[in-house]
Amino acid sequence: MVYTAEQDPLCYPGTTVLINKLDLVDQAELDEAELALFLIRADEPLPDGALDRAHYMAIHHHLFQDIYDWAGQPRTIRIGKGGNWFCYPEYIDRQMDLVFAKLERNGFLTGLSPEEFARQATDFLADLNAIHPFREGNGRTQLTFLSLLAENGGLPFNDDLLDRHRVIGAMIDSFDGRIEPLRQLILDLVSH
Repeated sequence: MVYTAEQDPLCYPGTTVLINKLDLVDQAELDEAELALFLIRADEPLPDGALDRAHYMAIHHHLFQDIYDWAGQPRTIRIGKGGNWFCYPEYIDRQMDLVFAKLERNGFLTGLSPEEFARQATDFLADLNAIHPFREGNGRTQLTFLSLLAENGGLPFNDDLLDRHRVIGAMIDSFDGRIEPLRQLILDLVSH
């Protein structure tokens, strides 16, 4: 799904294609290259960190550094998908601070049963998705970070259960306040 954006300086003029290090101006070619480069970086060790906001930003940078100059930096324009607008850029910093402060207060979700982990992780992920801090790569960064939270909490993370349509559907539902599909998805990921 193409993002809606207001006067996006990160796109090639006259297109909705994000300016990229490979200078690909065809969206399908960019999508293919982006996925290939993401998969290579995802197989590498992730940056060390404290499961905080800085760590989250470093993970996005790691995963997308080969394709976008702005990898790891919060977006500066308003964007939306499917008629819904994400957090306005002028509020991203404050909202990210609040979400990660809550994560820290909740002990980074350690020592929890799979059910309780799924409940708290659902709140965290739904909030993070509504913020949508990056111009691109939010979902993949969210799931990568979720896997680190599960690992840190002593829980498995079965990424074989990740189905693109299920994940996208659960995230859209959570944006609309229906969090059960996302909670069930997370529970499945950390229970098998």
